[in-house]
Amino acid sequence: MDNHYEFEEEYRDTISTVDEEGKRVWVYPKKPKGNYHNYRILVTIILLGLLFSGPFISIDGHPLLLLNIFERKFVILGQAFWPQDFFLLALLAVIFFVFIILFTVAFGRVWCGWACPQTLFMEMVFRKIEYWIEGDANQQRKLNAAPWNASKIWKKSLKHFIYLAFSILISHTVMAYLIGIEEVQEIVTQPPAAHMSGFIGLVAFTGIFYWVFAYFREQACVAVCPYGRLQSVLIVKDTMAVMYDWLRGEPRTKLKKNEQNAEAGDCIDCKLCVHVCPTGIDIRNGTQLECVNCTACMDACDDVMTKISKPKGLIRLSSHTAIETGQKKLFTPRVAGYSVVLVAMMVFLSFMLISRSDVEITVLKVPGTLYQKTDDGQISNLYNIQFVNKTFEEMKLELKVLNLEGAHIDRVGTQEIVIPANDKYEGVFFIKMPTTHIIKTKSSVDIGVFRKGEKIDEIDTKFLGPVKMKR
Repeated sequence: MDNHYEFEEEYRDTISTVDEEGKRVWVYPKKPKGNYHNYRILVTIILLGLLFSGPFISIDGHPLLLLNIFERKFVILGQAFWPQDFFLLALLAVIFFVFIILFTVAFGRVWCGWACPQTLFMEMVFRKIEYWIEGDANQQRKLNAAPWNASKIWKKSLKHFIYLAFSILISHTVMAYLIGIEEVQEIVTQPPAAHMSGFIGLVAFTGIFYWVFAYFREQACVAVCPYGRLQSVLIVKDTMAVMYDWLRGEPRTKLKKNEQNAEAGDCIDCKLCVHVCPTGIDIRNGTQLECVNCTACMDACDDVMTKISKPKGLIRLSSHTAIETGQKKLFTPRVAGYSVVLVAMMVFLSFMLISRSDVEITVLKVPGTLYQKTDDGQISNLYNIQFVNKTFEEMKLELKVLNLEGAHIDRVGTQEIVIPANDKYEGVFFIKMPTTHIIKTKSSVDIGVFRKGEKIDEIDTKFLGPVKMKR
C-alpha cells in the first residue's frame, strides 16, 4: 500500500504523455477487445452514420442542421433561425451547457469516450486503420524503430494516404453543415477558381483534421479540450465513472504458480489496464483528468479476472462512494438541482419557440430627417423598414396605419411587400397625414402588418409634424 500511495503522489506532478524534460511521449495503446468495446463499435457505427448522413437529411425539404455562420443563417431540426433569434440560440447553448454539467455530475466523462467525435474518429477509425496496417502496440514500436526500408515506406505511405482520404471526407462533411450540401457539391464539381474561398476552407479543414488525427491525437483531450478541465470541478464522490475497486484489488501481488496469498488483493499488477489506455494513464491511481471513460481498461481487466478465476468488475463503472460504502447515490441533491434548472429552461425555451413570430419586422425613422410638407398640403415622414422571413415560404405583406385618422402609408410602386422564403427585405416608405389632422408635434403611430387580410403583427413608431401656433 505504501508503494501505491507513493506512486500516486509522484503521478500528480506529471502527466503520462510528457516526460520530465517536457517532450512528447508517444502513446502506443494495446489493441482493445471485449464486450464494452463491441458496444462502442455499435455506438460508433450509429453516431458516425448519423454524422455523415446528416447533410443529406431534410425535414419538409429543409436541412436537418445548418450552422451558416458566414451568412448568419441557422437551421436546427428544419427550423430557421436568424441573428434576430440570437436570444433563442444563446438560450439553447446554455441549456446544452447545463445538460453537459448534469450529465457529467451524474455519469462523468462518458460523453468523451462514447460520443465525442474526436474520440470516435481517433480510437474507432484512425487507430483501427493503424492496427490493420502496422499491427498491435509492440509491432508499431518495432516498425517506428526500424530503418526505412521498402516495407516500412509502404506501410507508412498507405496509412497516411488513408488518413488523408478520411480527413478529406470529414472536412467535406463539416463544410456541408456550415454552408449546406448544395454549396459543397458546387465547390466539388467546379474548378477551384470558381469558389476559391470554399476551396481554401476545405483544404484548411482537411489539414487540421489530418494533423489532429495523425499527430496531435490524445493531446486534444489531455491538453486542449476545455471539457476535460471542466470535469475536474464537476465530478464528485457520487459520480459514476470508470473506477478501480481498491478495497478488493489492494494490496497488489504478482501471480505465481501454485502459490496462495490470503492477504493479497485481486489485482495481479499485470498493467494491461495501463497498456490499453489511449491516454496512457493508470486507472488504479484514481479518477484522473485524462480518463475519457472509454472502458478499454474494464475489458482488459475483466479478461484477466476470467483467466485467473476471479470475479469480473475489479475495474468497473461505479462511484467512489459506491466502492467505499457499497451504496450508490446517483440522484443526489446536486443532480436534482441541475435537473430542476434544466427542465425550467427547456420549458421556457419551448414557450419562446411556440410564441416566436414567423416574420421579424423593424421600422425606424430615417436618421437626420424631419417632416416634409407635400404639394397637396400633407405632412410626410420617411421610414426605413426591414422584414426577416423566418419561414421557407414566400410572404406577401401589407402595411396599414391603425390609429391616426387620415394617416396612410405611401410606397413607390405596389403597396404589397414580397419577402422571399428564408430571406430578408429592406425598403423605405412614407407615412402621410393631412395638416388638419395633426394635433401635436410628435404622435405615436401604430402600424399593422397584414398577411392575406389577417393582422400578424403591430409596430409602434413616431410621426413628427409642425408645431401648432397658439392663438
